[in-house]
Amino acid sequence: MRAVGIVLFLVVLATAVATFARRWRVPAPSLLVLAGLGVALIPGVPALHIPPQAIALVVLPPLLYASAEELSLRDLRTVWKPVTILAFGLVFVSAAAVGFATVALTGLPPAMAFVLGAVLASTDPVAVTALGRRLALPGRVQVLVQAESLFNDATSLVLFKVAIGIAVATGGAVNLPAAGGEFLLLGGGGSLIGAAVAGLGWLIRRRTTDPVLETVIALITPYAAYLAAESAHTSGITSVVVAGVLLGRTGHRLTDAHIRLQLHAVYAVVVFILESVVFSIVGLELPSLVRGLPTGSDWWPLQALALAAVLIAVRVLSTLPLTRAVKPARGRLSWRVAGVVTWAGTRGVMPLAAALSIPLLASNGTALAGRPLVLVLTTAVVVFTLVVQGLSLAAVVNRSGLALEPEHTAREEAEARDTLDHAALDHVEQLAALEAMPEAVIDRVRRGLGARLDRSVDGPEHSTLDATYRELRRELISVQNAELRRLYDQHRISDTTRRTLQHDLDREEAALGPR
Repeated sequence: MRAVGIVLFLVVLATAVATFARRWRVPAPSLLVLAGLGVALIPGVPALHIPPQAIALVVLPPLLYASAEELSLRDLRTVWKPVTILAFGLVFVSAAAVGFATVALTGLPPAMAFVLGAVLASTDPVAVTALGRRLALPGRVQVLVQAESLFNDATSLVLFKVAIGIAVATGGAVNLPAAGGEFLLLGGGGSLIGAAVAGLGWLIRRRTTDPVLETVIALITPYAAYLAAESAHTSGITSVVVAGVLLGRTGHRLTDAHIRLQLHAVYAVVVFILESVVFSIVGLELPSLVRGLPTGSDWWPLQALALAAVLIAVRVLSTLPLTRAVKPARGRLSWRVAGVVTWAGTRGVMPLAAALSIPLLASNGTALAGRPLVLVLTTAVVVFTLVVQGLSLAAVVNRSGLALEPEHTAREEAEARDTLDHAALDHVEQLAALEAMPEAVIDRVRRGLGARLDRSVDGPEHSTLDATYRELRRELISVQNAELRRLYDQHRISDTTRRTLQHDLDREEAALGPR
């Protein structure tokens, strides 16, 4: 019961923190980590011990799936080469660099240092997606950051499983052919199972018209992909990412507008709750892990800072040559793109969950040497990147000059709306010429589309009239809501009728846009 109470408290805390984060225009994950750290330092607060299996099974699949569904395959095709290099080459380079630095700085056994390198080698798609929602980056830069975080995460966790197998083996012997074969089995098997789950989900969803069933299917899909892959002893994370990318490409053709609105609303709530709890847990875990360190580990803060610096340096040197893929080939390589991609490479929940899953014992039954220090260093680096890089990421993007101006986005949306309205009006004229619709219906639709096009070109006066119209419609809907409640209170309509009419009124009000 105490664990349930702590989780509920984290949800309430996250709601308050998210409110202030939106008002202060700072990333909520960064404030959530600081809030969790502050709560953990309060005297009398019990230590929080979350089983890594709970994070890996309950929290990560829907968050990774939601991030994968948002990925634009159209833009991914333009940057697939740098994404592939970063998702594989940068992971191995980062793991090796962190491993060597860890041995030099901490004296950990090489096998455990390699485990730490594998844990910290990749960026976290959950953190990157949460931080990147506020940034108006060009499409190619945005998809490069997001795709790299998704695919290198899967690569690093496969590498982590290989590293754990080496670390727990007596003597820590390295069998490179066996490790390479295990890597291919985990990654390739997870990809195949993810594709199979996506295909099965597509077949089921295309035959489902009930919004509730559609929502349930969408919610259980990431869990099905994860459990199926893990049961087959492959990578569940890779399976979830592949399933999310494939279904995200075809999801708009599987459902109608109403179901899509419902799915979006449900997933927004689920993602908010899970992200809020998990980023708070990152801050809560650090003090209790520090208290569990053995004597002689007082230098861990400086060691964590040094490892974070190594990760940043490796990313800078690796991303700079790849900027030609997201910028014009003429001229010098862009430090601006490299800087943004580097600074967006925050660590988050995935490294923490992986570190917590490190076994307690080696294969010979002895305690696994260095495990407490690996946990502390991992959590400290995660906190550093989420707080320092997260809070300063917007400033880095603004200084880079890559951020799109709000006017650019608004103009693009307005032009797209006009294009859609013109296409609809042309279709109406074709129907009128064929006399395929009643003239009264044609005239009504023509007047509506014409009014929208006139408003887009006639300037501020029509914008003012449109705002007044929307305000009047909201007032009328409020009157209708009051009348609906009166009819229900007087037992003149059933609850089913009340819910149906209330839903219709809500849809009309939502169609008017934000106030």
